[in-house]
Amino acid sequence: MARMTMIEAIRSAMDVSMERDGDVVVFGEDVGYFGGVFRCTQGLQQKYGKTRCFDVPINESGIVGAAIGMAAYGLKPCVEIQFADYMYPAYDQLTQEAARLRYRSNGDFTCPVTIRMPTGGGIFGGQTHSQSPEALFTHVCGLQVVVPSNPYDAKGLLISSIENPDPVIFLEPKRLYNGPFDGHHDRPVTSWAAHPLGEVPAEHYTVPLGKAVVRRPGSAVTVLAYGTMVHVAEATAEETGIDAEVIDLRTLLPLDLETIVASVKKTGRCMVVHEATLTSGFGAELAALVQEHCFYHLEAPIVRVAGWDTPYPHAQEWDYFPGPVRVGRALREMMEA
Repeated sequence: MARMTMIEAIRSAMDVSMERDGDVVVFGEDVGYFGGVFRCTQGLQQKYGKTRCFDVPINESGIVGAAIGMAAYGLKPCVEIQFADYMYPAYDQLTQEAARLRYRSNGDFTCPVTIRMPTGGGIFGGQTHSQSPEALFTHVCGLQVVVPSNPYDAKGLLISSIENPDPVIFLEPKRLYNGPFDGHHDRPVTSWAAHPLGEVPAEHYTVPLGKAVVRRPGSAVTVLAYGTMVHVAEATAEETGIDAEVIDLRTLLPLDLETIVASVKKTGRCMVVHEATLTSGFGAELAALVQEHCFYHLEAPIVRVAGWDTPYPHAQEWDYFPGPVRVGRALREMMEA
């Protein structure tokens, strides 16, 4: 089985999908000849031609608007917003058009659009290249929201997204593109080559949307995470010696509530970790759901560890980023509660 980075796995997902289905098209800023700013689409234009993988002007609302029209016509666009921070001009198209098309047409039209967006920080991108806007999409009925944490899931989830008849927001944690990251920025960079989830089949396969996975079994506390924070949570559990059960949500909408509830009822404690700002972050929804479904099983208050309520800083990036020190401190305090 091939070893792939997340970049290569994402590229493989689009390649496999384009080969299987002539209606799949890929476009965005610099994704054609240049192969994307992160090289996720490298080689696709040479293989499939300029009508199926092409560059477009710097106009996010135009990218998404064109994709919606193509989808209504019968195509399956997989488009790239170069950074999730740039999606705001397209937010109206995403929320008022893509998300509503099936409903407003009484099922006559669907919108099989996949919107890929690099997300999150950890690369010294500053306030306009480090945002995590997932909560803005989970609030919108009609959208599905995916955040993979590794190459194997990235390929399987992206293929599932492209084949889905409804719009999917596919958020790619760019700090994980070339290797897993446990939050220790002062340690040597690791690659996916030695990680078991860096093994990715070259052929077509899918990972179902709406299904979480337990990355680390445990009995003392449940940690809910997605994207980069999955690796931070795993590292923190090992370093603190706390028997934490780490759940990788993978899909935020639809959410695998069954797996969450089963874990929290077993452990009696729950922590939510995400990189986005704390106030109105997706962790608030998770905390509310756990409180609603697991109230009589909780032995301590639910804890959220997240980014601060401030623009993402450049010089103080690691004070903002929820790393093992901050997550570990919160875990110890929770176990003493």
